[in-house]
Amino acid sequence: MNTIKVEKHNTKIIAHRGLSGIEVENTASAFVAAGNRSYYGIETDVYKTADGKYILGHDDNYKRLSGKEIYIEKETFESLSQVRFFDKDGSLDRADLCPCSLESYIKICKKYEKKAILELKADFSKESIKEIIDIITELGYIDNTTFISFIYENLLKVREFLPNQSAQYLFWKITDSEIERLQRDKIDVDVWVRDLTKEQIDACHKAGLLVNCWTVDTCENADVLISWGIDYITSNILE
Repeated sequence: MNTIKVEKHNTKIIAHRGLSGIEVENTASAFVAAGNRSYYGIETDVYKTADGKYILGHDDNYKRLSGKEIYIEKETFESLSQVRFFDKDGSLDRADLCPCSLESYIKICKKYEKKAILELKADFSKESIKEIIDIITELGYIDNTTFISFIYENLLKVREFLPNQSAQYLFWKITDSEIERLQRDKIDVDVWVRDLTKEQIDACHKAGLLVNCWTVDTCENADVLISWGIDYITSNILE
């Protein structure tokens, strides 16, 4: 199995939860698979464990991937490190299919020279945002990291520490009021693809905002978006 190639032109493709169309999402294996291909960036989601460490996962519970009720924020990093995820064929015998730390993810992005597209999944405190920033800074990769979140306040907290940091707000539909708010706070767009139009992309660009969209997995949809001049496409399988 391999990725589906598209004519990207000036659009940059981001691997959603790593190359999740081939490897299990948000694992080191998915990140390395993306790293070995032509992706611009690798997206993932971060939570804080009960003992104050940072680990990756899209859901707040690993049940969908492991078959067990395991709430990330209620467990220690050590206990979560022992969890194993089902492979794509349903087997449970690959030791590499396990939760990945924030540090490992950043190191993989750095090794393969991919932008880190980091979703702040939980409603983080200011202190936690600072800890995440410090981890990435100490690894020498903060200039290559874009913070994204559905929680606008997370991005404003990032702005307090890093006024010029690349950031994108995840939301469902572009409106004039959202464009005004994002323009004011210098936060770019990361929008659901379903209702996205060329006129909306043009309006964002006129306001000086870059536009990312999720999640696009067919060439037909990608070709249209690329022809409209979208800046980024986030995909599980397109490359």
